[in-house]
Amino acid sequence: MTDQNAAPATELWVERTGTRLYTGRSSRGAEVRIGSEGVEGVFTPGELLKIALAACSGMSSDFPLSRRLGDNYDATIRVSGAADRESETYPQLDEVLELDLSELDADAQERLVALVERSIDKVCTVGRTLKAGTNVTLTVSKDG
Repeated sequence: MTDQNAAPATELWVERTGTRLYTGRSSRGAEVRIGSEGVEGVFTPGELLKIALAACSGMSSDFPLSRRLGDNYDATIRVSGAADRESETYPQLDEVLELDLSELDADAQERLVALVERSIDKVCTVGRTLKAGTNVTLTVSKDG
């Protein structure tokens, strides 16, 4: 049974704009420039993967953090991980969530960190997918 009120799924695609240059687009009007590491003003596909992970962690922790720290809390999530060029994978991705918790005592800080970690583990789709692995298919359409 499908939800009659559900918004249609967002369509995603990339269009080639030059040699190893693409623009990623969504049916909601968003776009991002994608290209090689040496090109200014673009993200590499691997960088987008890392940013997606960090953004998902941030969004997954937003509710518990805003409830405890207020709606205007500052957060930065740094994400890193070098590619293994032999296997063309990222064997390790590391995130660091930077927060100012100085207004909380040590026990409250520990409880909030544990809650944030549980929230991210439970609802961050990107992180859960990366940890579980996923099946990827590719179909080549020859019709243009």
